[in-house]
Amino acid sequence: MPLALYALTAGAFGIGVTEFVIMGLLLDVSADLGVSISAAGLLISGYALGVVIGAPLLGALTGRLPRKTLLLALMVVFTVGNLACALAPDYWTLMAARVLTAFAHASFFGVGSVVATSLVAPNRKASAIALMFTGLTVANILGVPFGTWLGQAYGWRSTFLAVTLVGVIAFAVIALLVPRDEPVAADEEESSEGTLAVLGRRAVLLGLLTTVLSWVGVFAAFTYLAPILTRVTGFSEGAVSPILLVFGGGLVAGNLLGGRLADRHLVPGAAAFATVAPLQMWVLEKAKGAGQGLASSFNIAAFNLGNAIGAWLGGFVIDHGPGLGAVPLVAGLVPIAALGVVLMALRLERGSAIGKPVTAQC
Repeated sequence: MPLALYALTAGAFGIGVTEFVIMGLLLDVSADLGVSISAAGLLISGYALGVVIGAPLLGALTGRLPRKTLLLALMVVFTVGNLACALAPDYWTLMAARVLTAFAHASFFGVGSVVATSLVAPNRKASAIALMFTGLTVANILGVPFGTWLGQAYGWRSTFLAVTLVGVIAFAVIALLVPRDEPVAADEEESSEGTLAVLGRRAVLLGLLTTVLSWVGVFAAFTYLAPILTRVTGFSEGAVSPILLVFGGGLVAGNLLGGRLADRHLVPGAAAFATVAPLQMWVLEKAKGAGQGLASSFNIAAFNLGNAIGAWLGGFVIDHGPGLGAVPLVAGLVPIAALGVVLMALRLERGSAIGKPVTAQC
């Protein structure tokens, strides 16, 4: 794999730590800022909604920029946003800083996925995406447990200061290793197969819906993992970081396995993070042309919409439902709907292929 892919992995690592580390610090943030656990959980929903808003907004504003220039600009937004999180004096300032940081998220992974696939042979594209997303999984296996420990030992603000430093390093590595490229031509951007037309394709929309539903369940439970472990299952606060380490190990293995399997056969799936590279590859394949960058960004937005809904759903179960102990059960029921959407998409794809002329199939 080209060295440029590892530069993208470094950026993905920093973004992954920012997104997920707050889950291990919910108790610390809620106690320090004087808010409830469910209110602290909304900092995760706010970040995820920032990703959802940032995808179309930045996609429209930056569509013609060279991809390397855009990646560097996004890392600047990410770094400044994390510094603002570290210095936030109250809950709402922290929420605003989280949303600002999130604006860089979808576009970075969306554009980064397109850049990653352009750097490798056609039969290695899903593996290239998986390698970039390894930064996200390593953030869970190393960054989040370390950030949780750091925040518990020296205050949660120290964690965001450390992530700010990661952003500076990622900016430097991307500037050094990612190759320069040309901006998107106006005629390509404005063609009928261009950026906006791709969002009307049924296969793309079904892929986005699958991403949303499959991750609602994951984040409904993962968001409240720290209080579930300490208040339901009886673990000590010090045990949270090692358990997050085990969870992160599963993410890394699933991500790399999912990329390899998707290079061979895209549709047959596995579980949890093994679906990230195949779903991203599905959307890219169905988008094609100039709309790939936007469609890819929207799939990351869909991932984070699932994050936002999941965090809200878990909080609702805690505040208005059976309570904290029932969150994993409720979370486990949601992905069944995602499986139904996948089966529908495959059935429609088969029906569409059967209806095409023989020359078109060839």
